[in-house]
Amino acid sequence: MSRATVLICVLLALSPVLALDVNAAAAPAKLTAAEIVDKNIAARGGLQKWRGVQTLSWSGKMDAGGGNRPPIAGIPGQPRPTASQEPAAQLQLPFVLEMMRGRKSRLEIEFKGETAVQVYDGSQGWKLRPFLNRHEVEPFTADELKAAANQSDLDGPLVEYAAKGTTIVVEGIEKVEGKDAYKLKLTLKNKEVLREWVDAQSFLEVKVEGTPRKLDGKPHAVWVFLRDYKPVSGLMIPHLIETTVQGVQRTEKIQIEKVVVNPRLDASRFAKPT
Repeated sequence: MSRATVLICVLLALSPVLALDVNAAAAPAKLTAAEIVDKNIAARGGLQKWRGVQTLSWSGKMDAGGGNRPPIAGIPGQPRPTASQEPAAQLQLPFVLEMMRGRKSRLEIEFKGETAVQVYDGSQGWKLRPFLNRHEVEPFTADELKAAANQSDLDGPLVEYAAKGTTIVVEGIEKVEGKDAYKLKLTLKNKEVLREWVDAQSFLEVKVEGTPRKLDGKPHAVWVFLRDYKPVSGLMIPHLIETTVQGVQRTEKIQIEKVVVNPRLDASRFAKPT
């Protein structure tokens, strides 16, 4: 404990009035859901900037397990580790994620000279998984289609949420990695519920509730942490994304090395792979 911290503690102990004033100043403001969302959009670059985004491209490296095991991150149908498995040295695989409005996405991951592909055209999805010795294009499962359909568009679930049929309520203030954050409950048009945490100072999203994963026959909670925001073409984009699963020691990190706003992407990139 530093000398300055000791001095502050002594002053607070001697003066209840000072303690009340300091606590009041340190506490996050009580804001409505709409006010928090407005501040979040402004912090991320502003509504007009996001309205102008039609395509996005992210590239970098993602964790995908250890040793000679095939990758697990981002590949539909790949078995996840059980809660009892020990973490091994992580493989880091190059990836490219391309996105277009209408929830279209194409993810490519390289591993040992082969490329896994996952494509969603806004209504249907396909996957190619050579890592599992599956060299034929397969359709998404019903669960994978549901998960893809629930993904937000390029600008995220908070931008123009009311027009999307989403309602938002503030469930309180919680600590996220030692900092105060507003906990928001989002109820989507299809009645699906998700939660996001918005930092009370930066007003950037710092945590998102993920889809639970079934391990050992039981659902395990999933949280996604968003870190290392950097400006890209006037937008604030997280460059480190870490997924944690309840009961699993190993986490999955995605390090984003390059972001391109409005790259020229042909619609055929999001069609069924040949």
